[in-house]
Amino acid sequence: MNAECSKNVGPSDQVRLARAYLLRVVEPPGVALGVFVEQVGPVEAAAAVRSGEAPRQVVDETSARQEVELAHADLERAAGVGGRLVVPEDDEWPAWPLLSLTNARGGGARWAAPPLGLWVRGAGSLDDVVRKSVAVVGARSATGYGEHVATEFGYELAERAVTVISGAAFGVDGAAHRGALAAKGTTVAVLACGVDVPYPAAHTSLIDRVARDGAVVSEYPPGTTPAKYRFLVRNRLIAALSQGTVVVEAGVRSGARNTATSAAALGKPVLAVPGQVGSAMSRGCHEMIRAGTATLVNTVDEVLEAVGEIGDLAPGPSAPRRPTDGLGKQAARVHDALSPRESRGAEWVARESGVPLDRVRALLPELELTGLARRGEDGWSRERT
Repeated sequence: MNAECSKNVGPSDQVRLARAYLLRVVEPPGVALGVFVEQVGPVEAAAAVRSGEAPRQVVDETSARQEVELAHADLERAAGVGGRLVVPEDDEWPAWPLLSLTNARGGGARWAAPPLGLWVRGAGSLDDVVRKSVAVVGARSATGYGEHVATEFGYELAERAVTVISGAAFGVDGAAHRGALAAKGTTVAVLACGVDVPYPAAHTSLIDRVARDGAVVSEYPPGTTPAKYRFLVRNRLIAALSQGTVVVEAGVRSGARNTATSAAALGKPVLAVPGQVGSAMSRGCHEMIRAGTATLVNTVDEVLEAVGEIGDLAPGPSAPRRPTDGLGKQAARVHDALSPRESRGAEWVARESGVPLDRVRALLPELELTGLARRGEDGWSRERT
């Protein structure tokens, strides 16, 4: 055994060290390596990768970094920022949401390989944190409208004890995190770099707050810097860990749409917020709604109806209440027959409304009591409302 793993450690430590080594030597998603680990276990898979005796496809994925032995150092570096490596052998592993990746990979979606492990900053159990969660994503160059909606959605979801998952980027992501934190709720930032590498740098304090009150998650080892392709790989985790994805704003080509596409492929609900017809930042949302790949949502109630448990039904739209709401059919006809400008006798109102005269004489005082009619010297008129 290599000196890196030759220390006197127990079986669970060997597994964690093996997975830390494998996360370092492969560039996610590492499809072939993931399947190999499932077949032989992480310890044996790590030994085979080190010796170069792994299956050809695994060697192709790992040979460039095969000799990089930083498992202990990575675990220590993560611990230095309050982090840890969560592996499938741990009780807190979010097995149920990540099963969607395994199923999609089995269906031929190679991009959907589940992670070998997850580096986590945050005290709470990862499985508990993401158990009831919604991803809120969108444009980095969001409009004021987009940031406002993302903040409101983040706040209201957190108020309902729903974890808000996003990517800590500028624009919609940051607004969603801040909204959840303002409600003293739980939020998760999934990074395309190491959990010890705050990106963007301007969000360092925000990411620290997320780690304190929720979790910062990445499959990339500590010290890994962000790269464009890593954001696309990262997006599958945002989609998988949540029960559904809300796209607040998105251009025609955007990372948010990539996350939405991943969520749809994983069988998760995809929701989109409409914007102004002429807004370039809403074109992606409008196209998804038009194509039927996303459900239009205006409120958090509608989001929870789509992703929540049975019975989480959103209330229907409520129209402004009118003074005449609640009137019976005959009372409404009598009221309509009255004029706001001229007084009318009961006989005239009866002929105009088609309501029997004795009934009109009973209804007019009732309308007066409710402020809908007034009695004058020459008869009755409609009260202005």
